Amino acid sequence: MARLCFDYGHGGEDGGACYKGRKESNDVLSLGKAVAVEVRRHGITVNETRLDDATISLRERSNFENKIAYDYFISFHRNAFVPEKAKGIETYTYLNPGTKSKKLAKVLQSSLVALGFVDRGVKSANFHVLRETKAPAVLIEIGFIDNTGDNNLFDQKRNEIVKVLANSILAVLGVIYVEASIPTQQQNGQSIYRVMQGSYSVKENAENQVQKLKALGVDATIMTF
Repeated sequence: MARLCFDYGHGGEDGGACYKGRKESNDVLSLGKAVAVEVRRHGITVNETRLDDATISLRERSNFENKIAYDYFISFHRNAFVPEKAKGIETYTYLNPGTKSKKLAKVLQSSLVALGFVDRGVKSANFHVLRETKAPAVLIEIGFIDNTGDNNLFDQKRNEIVKVLANSILAVLGVIYVEASIPTQQQNGQSIYRVMQGSYSVKENAENQVQKLKALGVDATIMTF
């Protein structure tokens, strides 16, 4: 099964970009760990460069990734410029990215733009964590922390952000995202669980997904809301 390395930017003495008491280091740690939970739920191994508000140098991050082989390295960040002057999502690859990192960057970028963030595009940069890591690597800037609109999107659509990021990562790995099961009713004193897998505005897309799930041996049907 695939193995991923998640890197949550900054931490400890380095809060990263800050605005009105809000720290980039805290935002990306909380969000990234939630994405990791979703991805692990599908049998994927996720190792993290930090698990709490600790100070981790850039070299320590790349050394951590270099210890074993990963399918992808993903670094979570939030952007900043002049307060309230810039907004949106941008995703970075290294200067001469391979096919895998370019594909992942595009998928992650488009998934967040679909939630309402401004599309600032997929870009390239000579960032340490992109240059010094061995696996196909991307760095994603999830909105501007010094923009109220982006912060509102980040907070109000947090669960959706977690879901689309996990879904995008799994899609690149060739794994179908399945919603977490939740108890829906009681039957003979036992909880009955229902699993939902995606929502589609085009019926044909829903039907195609049902066929994919059935091919995997998963009982699936379409419900209209």
